[in-house]
Amino acid sequence: MTIVKICGIKTLKDALAAIAAGADYLGFNFYPKSVRFIEKSACAEITSVLKREHPQIKLVGVFVNSSVEEAKDILATCSLNLAQLHGDETPEIFAQLAPYAFRAFRGIPESNAGYERNEVPVMLIDAAVKGVYGGSGVTADWTAAAELAKKYPFLLAGGLTPDNVADAVRQVQPWGVDVASGVESAPGEKDAEKMSAFVKAVKQTMDNGR
Repeated sequence: MTIVKICGIKTLKDALAAIAAGADYLGFNFYPKSVRFIEKSACAEITSVLKREHPQIKLVGVFVNSSVEEAKDILATCSLNLAQLHGDETPEIFAQLAPYAFRAFRGIPESNAGYERNEVPVMLIDAAVKGVYGGSGVTADWTAAAELAKKYPFLLAGGLTPDNVADAVRQVQPWGVDVASGVESAPGEKDAEKMSAFVKAVKQTMDNGR
């Protein structure tokens, strides 16, 4: 089963539409420079409903170079399950947020030394785009990612859409896929039909034995 994470949720409406589409994980972006940035208080309002009505859904906070204190505060206030570290966080910061944290790598890492995690997802693999911390819409290196997928259960991100995600799952065979811009009608606004088509493409690929 390939896990689907829909990232950059900003409203309860979009969160519920993502869950209705079949998402397993939802991501909330706390990077102020992102078009998908959400305030802690707004996120807490959304997640309080989700925890009550959809407790099976995993909730992820996306952080870019936040302090450990800020990340821990947001994790607690918003009842989040995991912290996705998408900036230039050091192994020391990673260790202080363990076991809730996993590292997002822009490009294929030569090693995940210092960012080892025993639970899934072990890491996230995104496209390498200079000066951009995710959400670029550029696809990752699927060939290299496929080799990495033989060793680690990770989330594949980077330019995934309803049109190409089936090919990505077949070629890379990742533990899960992560999408933000690929299921939006406008930057930061999720499209219910695109989310549904995205999840359907993933599930059909699984049903067909990839």
